[in-house]
Amino acid sequence: MSHPERLGSPGGESVGTIAEPPHVNESLSDYAARYGLRQSAARPPLRKYLQQVWARRNFIWAFASAKNISMYTDSRLGQLWQLLTPLLNAAVYYLIFGLLLNTSRGIKDFIPFLVTGVFLFGFTQRSVTSGAKSVGDNLSLIRALHFPRATLPLAIAVVELQQLLLSLVVLFAIIMAWGEPITFNMVLFIPVVALQLMFNVGISMVMARLGAFNRDITQLLPFIMRTWLYMSGVIFSLPVMMKPGSKLDRYPVIARLLEANPAHVYVELSRNMLLGEYRESMREQVALHKATTMPMSQLWLYAIVWAVVMLVGGFMFFYRAEERYGRG
Repeated sequence: MSHPERLGSPGGESVGTIAEPPHVNESLSDYAARYGLRQSAARPPLRKYLQQVWARRNFIWAFASAKNISMYTDSRLGQLWQLLTPLLNAAVYYLIFGLLLNTSRGIKDFIPFLVTGVFLFGFTQRSVTSGAKSVGDNLSLIRALHFPRATLPLAIAVVELQQLLLSLVVLFAIIMAWGEPITFNMVLFIPVVALQLMFNVGISMVMARLGAFNRDITQLLPFIMRTWLYMSGVIFSLPVMMKPGSKLDRYPVIARLLEANPAHVYVELSRNMLLGEYRESMREQVALHKATTMPMSQLWLYAIVWAVVMLVGGFMFFYRAEERYGRG
């Protein structure tokens, strides 16, 4: 509780009324109202809260940068692991799914196709898993300082964006090595990443609130994320799997749900913007099977809707529990 007036001055002169103890039958809420006391950690109005978050934008970036550097200080290779981890994941997926299970059939330049999927899905995957721990891992900071708690999942999203930007250097090197020319479509990759960032911020805030009050969810996330990976067309092309006569073609409702999956939407858009031969093959797929393959315009629509709905909904979901974080 805090009071808007001081009760005394250094010289001993009284500048306010000394509060009396509550009466026998008086509740604490009535006592607080009588003397104008207010809860110090109360949730501010939404507009003021947004202003507080924006005022700490430099803190968010500095906190994210420091956290990004500290993640690899104990390893000999340091920040190099930001590039090696997704590359090693892509190598494992290529060995198992590309060579052994032959999911690369019907896909030209499978390695750029696979690396693009692994890098972009990893962007969202890390935002989910790190966001779930963003409040719980910073309880000492929350209890020591008063600041808008939304800065914590926001900082996590910035951390993952910084890691993605480094990974994109390797991604573009691989794409160029496979003979992909620089085209205008690559410029459109920028709004794809921006929309995915908006989606990641929202889902990170949802997971931050869930993880703050139920730490068991962090134990379930690896299984959930692995299932999401296999459902998102990261290691295979969903449009190729939907050709007439295929299993997915016999279950159109399931196919549509998989296509509308946000992870698939952002991965598929990224591939279409970066990989020319894959884009042309998908256009042929749409021309031949319009009834079973989602056109590019619909992918963009899903990307925008997912980004806006998740950002606004996730922020409001997190904001409504603002005064409960760090208590208990």
